[in-house]
Amino acid sequence: MRPRVVATALVCASLGLLAAAPGTGAAPPLPARMADTGGGTQLITAVAPRSGATAGTLTWWDRRDGRWVPAGSTPARFGAKGLVEGASRRQGTNTTPTGLYGLPYAFGIRPAPPGTSYAYRPVRQDSWWCQDNKSRAYNRWTEPRPADCRAAESEHLVTYRTQYAYALVIGFNYGNPVRGRGAGIFLHVNGRGATAGCVSVPAAAMRRLLAWVRPGKRPHIAIGTADGRTAITRY
Repeated sequence: MRPRVVATALVCASLGLLAAAPGTGAAPPLPARMADTGGGTQLITAVAPRSGATAGTLTWWDRRDGRWVPAGSTPARFGAKGLVEGASRRQGTNTTPTGLYGLPYAFGIRPAPPGTSYAYRPVRQDSWWCQDNKSRAYNRWTEPRPADCRAAESEHLVTYRTQYAYALVIGFNYGNPVRGRGAGIFLHVNGRGATAGCVSVPAAAMRRLLAWVRPGKRPHIAIGTADGRTAITRY
């Protein structure tokens, strides 16, 4: 989703990142409280304090010996209009879709960081992400842009040199795209402010994530709020 320049403050939400210690009564780690984590042994959680927030916390987790352990955490940014239930989201609303999603592949204008094992697609001059609802290539990477995908309704990826230095595709509306629901939702590097629907983090965190994520561990990303109708624990 095309990033926009929207001023925002970074907010770090403390959401029970440490495993519960015996006898302390502390809450179990966040993934243990979720309805689903995708069945793998790696998980990324992106949590905002409320649905109207544009900033929150992104944490990545490993499942070890039957327990979820945090591997890293960083401030995150969301859509300029906050977060909304993924199943009811509409394209062009500048909202980040909540839900649990796969991570089809990574891409970037810059070379893959050292240690990257995930499928990593280099951005070229003719790399586009089609967001044209009338195109057969809707919500897909294209090289070159097909005739039925209008440039005004798509992203010329190389244009966003800061944001798409490194990125992971978020599998929102990806497997069987629903027209009008939204296209081009990524986990990418911060721009100057809130996003148009993606999740963004500092460049250093994005490099760490790409070196950490492993395809064999079936990683997913869960996006949601601390509580309420879009609480991340629902997914």
